[in-house]
Amino acid sequence: MSLNDPQWGKRGNQSGGPPDLDEIWRNVNRRMNELFGRKREPQEGGDGGRPRMNLPLGGAGMLVALIVVIWLASGFYIVDEGRRGVVTRFGKYTETTQPGPRWHLPFPVEAVELVEFSQVKTIEIGYRNTPKNKIDKEAVMLTDDENIIDIQFAVQYNLKSAEDYVFNNRRPDQIVAYVAEAAIREVVGKSKMDFALYEGREQIAKQTEQLMQQNLDRYRTGVFVQKVTLQNVQPPDKVQAAFDDAVKAGQDRERLKNEGQAYANDVVPRARGNAARLLEEANGYRTEVEQRAQGDAERFNRILVEYQKAPAVTRDRLYLDMMQTVLGNSSKVLVDQKSGSLLYLPLDKLIQQTSPPASITTPDPGAVPPRPATPDASLTLDQSRARDALRSRDSR
Repeated sequence: MSLNDPQWGKRGNQSGGPPDLDEIWRNVNRRMNELFGRKREPQEGGDGGRPRMNLPLGGAGMLVALIVVIWLASGFYIVDEGRRGVVTRFGKYTETTQPGPRWHLPFPVEAVELVEFSQVKTIEIGYRNTPKNKIDKEAVMLTDDENIIDIQFAVQYNLKSAEDYVFNNRRPDQIVAYVAEAAIREVVGKSKMDFALYEGREQIAKQTEQLMQQNLDRYRTGVFVQKVTLQNVQPPDKVQAAFDDAVKAGQDRERLKNEGQAYANDVVPRARGNAARLLEEANGYRTEVEQRAQGDAERFNRILVEYQKAPAVTRDRLYLDMMQTVLGNSSKVLVDQKSGSLLYLPLDKLIQQTSPPASITTPDPGAVPPRPATPDASLTLDQSRARDALRSRDSR
């Protein structure tokens, strides 16, 4: 039996053929009427209260119903974790759905676009994949002091508004790249070359991140910039050798400055300490001299009082004190020749008591040894001094 046979589908299952579609449709219609509480109406032919058919009969109606069910079922969709569903109705934004099973009016009434919301995306400026694959058009930049440097950096971002990311801009990822390049050129253009190469890298990255976020919010791209990372900052390759020489000269300058500062830190405190020591010694010497002069003046005043009381005795006392002071440090022995008595003088013991301990010195081979003094000459000189002293005493 062919499908074009008008009796196809109307036969029962007695012959083992396909089921009767009209019967199936009547059963479905009856169940729907029971479900919605519709009343049974008797029909002609003694059907005995079978429900009246309110839906189209035949295989065409069943096919239409099946198509409608499939069409409605096509509106079901699942939003995965980390994504957002942007629903549009005839091309106009309707809502943003959260992760989970969702449903919308099927095409062409509504459509949904799944957007990666929490995934971190990365764009590279000045290079691709590795810093060795440099793109000069993006990497070369001009600093505030009119020097050229190469900067390679990466930007990490995700979304904070799915509807803005989908509807407000065309190719938003490309806009992020353009905004990143423009922002870092503005920041570098306001910085010196040494600042950009050395101590200002983190500050430049932070300022670029802030400026990018401001521009992206103004364009309503729905993008949130997480981090800007500078991969490489260096002078152009053509001037790298000259720049290395300049850097080395700067390092030598800093090293010499540090060495000079260290030497100054060593010499200046030592000189200040010596100056302070000399000042203290001078102050101590001045105090000593002043006190000694005051003591001598006080002693002289006291001697003057005693001299006025007994001049002869005071003069003799002063003379004896003077002679004791002078001759006490001398190793010479004076003998009075006027007395005829024989004196025993322990010269060896006197010399040992008066002479300082001999120090061992190494003689200089080239030095001329001094001429020893004649004992008679020294003795004669001492005798003459003693006679003069006795005569002056007798004359007094």
